[in-house]
Amino acid sequence: MKNNAKLYRILRPALAGLFLAYYNPTIVNSEVIPRKGACVIAGNHKHAMDPILVDSSTKRVVYTLAKKELHDGPFGWFFRAIGAIPVDLHAARNKEALASAVEHLKAGCLINLSPEAKRNYTEEILLPFKPGAVVMAKRAGCRIIPYSITGDYRFRSKNLKITFGEPIDVSNLEVPEANDLLFSTVKELLLNAK
Repeated sequence: MKNNAKLYRILRPALAGLFLAYYNPTIVNSEVIPRKGACVIAGNHKHAMDPILVDSSTKRVVYTLAKKELHDGPFGWFFRAIGAIPVDLHAARNKEALASAVEHLKAGCLINLSPEAKRNYTEEILLPFKPGAVVMAKRAGCRIIPYSITGDYRFRSKNLKITFGEPIDVSNLEVPEANDLLFSTVKELLLNAK
């Protein structure tokens, strides 16, 4: 399973360096991402580049949940090569994506996703969260690291920032309660970052 990120492992240092040099993001509190072991990384989704910003915040391989259309399109080979996990946004449930994410977590990997499940084009600070992040964290017995992304993706940006919050333990919480906690934590990170 880990072998499906060979291309990512090869290209990642150069791509991350180019990304950081071009966009000049501020990365806050990335030390909360563990150096080893499983963790779900979850936050808001404002731009197509968000997963790359998350990836560039750690030296570890990050497996991102991405919409199925990207895997089926002309660049599907790339998303498969970097180990992205396909998600069908039109399905009521994504059992295969959830099972794959949990398998990765049980193998000690990092999983990144946005519980909003799509990019936020509204005036609302956050879209309602789907429970996938907390479900996979509970099934894998790991914590969730919340994050917020604010600012603009521009050359040498003056305001692009990703802020990581302290890890959240959802093991003793019911899924709705844990999901509400994750939502409120990411919302607070967003409000404090602006």
